[in-house]
Amino acid sequence: MPRAGIQAAQPALRFIPPDYSRWMYSLCRAALPWLLRARGLVHFETSGSESLAALFAEAQSGRCRLLIAFRHPSTTDPLVMAQLLWREVPRAARRHGLSLKAPVHSQFLYDRGIPLWAGAAAGWILSKLGGIPIQRGKLDRLALRTARELFAHGPFPLAIAPEGVTNNHGELVSPLEPGLAQMAFWCCEDLAAAGRHERVLIVPIGLQYLSTSDDWRAIDRLLGRLEDLIGLSTTSSRRPADPDQVLEPRYQRLIALSERLLSLLEGFYHLSEHVPAVDLLERLDRLREQALSVAEAHFQLSPRGSVIERCRRIEQAAWACIYRDDLEELSEVERSLADWAAREADLRMAHMRLVEHFATLSGSYVAEKPSIDRYGEVLMIFWRAVAWIRGREEERPPALGPWRVRMVVAEPIDVLECSGAYRRDRRGAVERLTAELRERLEAAIG
Repeated sequence: MPRAGIQAAQPALRFIPPDYSRWMYSLCRAALPWLLRARGLVHFETSGSESLAALFAEAQSGRCRLLIAFRHPSTTDPLVMAQLLWREVPRAARRHGLSLKAPVHSQFLYDRGIPLWAGAAAGWILSKLGGIPIQRGKLDRLALRTARELFAHGPFPLAIAPEGVTNNHGELVSPLEPGLAQMAFWCCEDLAAAGRHERVLIVPIGLQYLSTSDDWRAIDRLLGRLEDLIGLSTTSSRRPADPDQVLEPRYQRLIALSERLLSLLEGFYHLSEHVPAVDLLERLDRLREQALSVAEAHFQLSPRGSVIERCRRIEQAAWACIYRDDLEELSEVERSLADWAAREADLRMAHMRLVEHFATLSGSYVAEKPSIDRYGEVLMIFWRAVAWIRGREEERPPALGPWRVRMVVAEPIDVLECSGAYRRDRRGAVERLTAELRERLEAAIG
């Protein structure tokens, strides 16, 4: 079962102010090659680094402000973005005779929850790199105000992942959150109020992780291990697959794996007692709905918005029970009840965490293009979900790497060209700018 993370109420979450340190940047830059190798990233293909170098030169000379919007398919993305900014862009600048002032760096937004699972040291390091923590699912005014101030007046560009969370798909862009577009329009307003005339540019960055091999045996090993874990192994499924075999039997195994895992979870939520759903996607939607409703009922939340939006509201409601400002004021009995409420909140939040693992799955991603990369992405979603259910998140799956990384710098979006429309219709302008950004990110990974 998922490990119990919270045994007692905790002090309230505090804002970790960005406190950029040049020595921390230098230390992390020196460690970057080792960190990348540890993640199995062995080759980097960069398209458009010269244009990004030119934009950094403009920004450093005071002619523009840059908002870097990068795709977020993996938790490894921050390391890849560091490779792009710290190494690829300076190399491109040298090749084209551009003079860039060191460091070539960006400040960035990150989820305030990261130091909760990665440790307080992670929050300290992110702060020293200029990171700005934001609590998802609420109007985090302090974080937004800090990011807005640094974007307009700080020493570096600002980087944001507009998808908000990792989607674990290399060729699928999740719905974008509107906050990035709003931040860009705020910057236009702040520059105008200060009498400054810099351009405000959004730079879309496409990221993809691609297998360096066409050997299907690693995929089949992962399939077999998952079949073992959920009790699906058969003589035929355990037999080593011929690398030259047709893909249909492998896809049938993937479908069987999906159906078995869904059946187990449906049994856990007593969904099998009802009329069976027609197909896998309908069953998945029903499972997500049931798991979210369990958590929402506990926190007395209404089921509004997308799956991701509902997850974020549940997280905030749970955090309100777990991280409290009033602990020192409580009597002994009140503190015991607060601890009980915190454990209950953590337990109910686990239903939401389960949904997070399956939030980006669809019924056609592999069928549309049965590549090694798509099989690997979907199987890793299953692996992480199964490992979490078993309380074994640290257990390593059969290796699918090493990987090559494709980074594409798309054509920037000049936000000033949209600022007139923003003054007339703020919501509509934000929606149109977000849609344009999505189109460019999709083109960058097409």
